[in-house]
Amino acid sequence: MSRTAPPAYPLTIYFDASCAICSAEMGALKARDKSGRLHLVDCSPAGFSGGPAPRDALMAAIHVCDAEGRVHVGVPAIRICRAAVGLCSGGMLLDLPLVAPLADRAYALLARNRYRIPRWLAARLAGRVAPSYDDGNCRI
Repeated sequence: MSRTAPPAYPLTIYFDASCAICSAEMGALKARDKSGRLHLVDCSPAGFSGGPAPRDALMAAIHVCDAEGRVHVGVPAIRICRAAVGLCSGGMLLDLPLVAPLADRAYALLARNRYRIPRWLAARLAGRVAPSYDDGNCRI
């Protein structure tokens, strides 16, 4: 995500609805989406052919397109989705030189192993009370 240009809303989120953790997290985000900034697209059906990348890529990592056509993948995509609904995005922390590569690796590891997480645990993790911000300052 560019630091100079914030994402243009609405955001179209391409995610794997067959994944328990993905579905739970998207459900939690959509429940907070009071301004209608998020449009969710399930790319899990075998015949899915829309989106900004081939289905295999969409299934490997979350993809988000903003209203100006910019595409965000992985951790940056999650960051802008969370910010769109008033949740702390972790932006400053995730941008630190030592943390950013670790966050990318952690996301890749989670994405590769996401089907091993039981639905009940995914729903519980995604449904937790997440910190929010009103004035741009995260309240952790």
